[in-house]
Amino acid sequence: MYDVIVVGTRVSGAPLAMLLARKGYRVLGVDRAVFPSDTPSTHYIHQAGLSLLKTWGLLDRVIATGCPPVKNLNFSYTDIHIRGMADPSPDGIDAVYCPRRTVLDKILVDAAGDSGADLIEGFTVADLLYEGDRVVGIRGRAGTGPEREFRAQLVVGADGSSSTVAKQAGAHVYEGSPAACFVYYSYYDGVDWGMQHRTGFGEQQFASWPTNDGLALVAVMRKRDRFRDFRADPDAGVQEIVEQIDPELGAKLRDSGKRVEPFRPMLYPDNYRRQSFGPGWALVGDAGYHKDPFTGWGITDSFKYSQLLADLVDESLAGGRPFEQTLPEYQRERDEQSASTYELTLSISELSLTPYYDSVFRATSMSPDYSKKFFGLIAGLYPPEKYFGEAELAELYEQVGFPAEARHVSKSGATL
Repeated sequence: MYDVIVVGTRVSGAPLAMLLARKGYRVLGVDRAVFPSDTPSTHYIHQAGLSLLKTWGLLDRVIATGCPPVKNLNFSYTDIHIRGMADPSPDGIDAVYCPRRTVLDKILVDAAGDSGADLIEGFTVADLLYEGDRVVGIRGRAGTGPEREFRAQLVVGADGSSSTVAKQAGAHVYEGSPAACFVYYSYYDGVDWGMQHRTGFGEQQFASWPTNDGLALVAVMRKRDRFRDFRADPDAGVQEIVEQIDPELGAKLRDSGKRVEPFRPMLYPDNYRRQSFGPGWALVGDAGYHKDPFTGWGITDSFKYSQLLADLVDESLAGGRPFEQTLPEYQRERDEQSASTYELTLSISELSLTPYYDSVFRATSMSPDYSKKFFGLIAGLYPPEKYFGEAELAELYEQVGFPAEARHVSKSGATL
């Protein structure tokens, strides 16, 4: 009998299993994969996520893999350019890292095992076990082995957007919107551009950042209705997008860039929030909450809300408030804390800016001080309510001499 079973042991499940095992609870983690294992990902870890890795004692392990630090960020939205970096986090983190998932997930899984969690790799969950309406365990098998059952006080689905736990528990979507775009990405040698996140005219985007083994991840994004044409020749499509957005980088890609691995094409799932708790079960990571990859917040959010869930599960298992109180609080807190990121992601991942965001980002690009606040916002270090505050925006517009007729201080359309 386990205290907690975690289904899925990547960037949400492995930290959860690790944190609870470190508290002395009996934890089982299962995953269909055998690690090291790859999975579609932005790779990007914001400073807020790196702070959690540091707190957990794992940041040095990530750095030791040779994943290079990124200390200068380049964002553009059509003709708006914002360059720079956030101030160091309170714990001194002055860079971001983009490790490959074969590297990062293995570090997290090993940390869970080192902390005392039991782990079964290559295990596929077929069913949840019930007593009445309460989930009490899982049934499944490793490879072609015999079917096995495991029981626990709580079963947590950390098994991604197509979560078996969510489906079996009947978790419903209570907020959502269709995904706008498709993504193609691969790994390149000879691409030394630093971090680029560039959205151009014609509703298209490319991004690039350095990762392990001296390679760079290069990704492109376009609206879904262009997917069929793009996949006929993705190499030409990537070259075209980079050249159209930044001719200089396009020339560098053509002259020195070499793709060294197959493309990863992705039609991302819709944006959603699912009911993430019920009798004997909970969801974390993409199983319960997913948004477009445009802002690269997937891994950082997985870390944040695994920590949140671990703290509240610990409270219940330690004899404090029951799960009937702590699990609803987990969902409320997750939704409240992620609201601004979720809204911003949905607003700008359409690859075109509303007049409000156009005016805010355009004015930001004209102010070194507000540009630093922008990167603090992106890093999870500067509060959204201040960055987008009406008084703060009014002051920004005044300082940079922004045209009065183009000043927007609220999403509702209010102008100065």
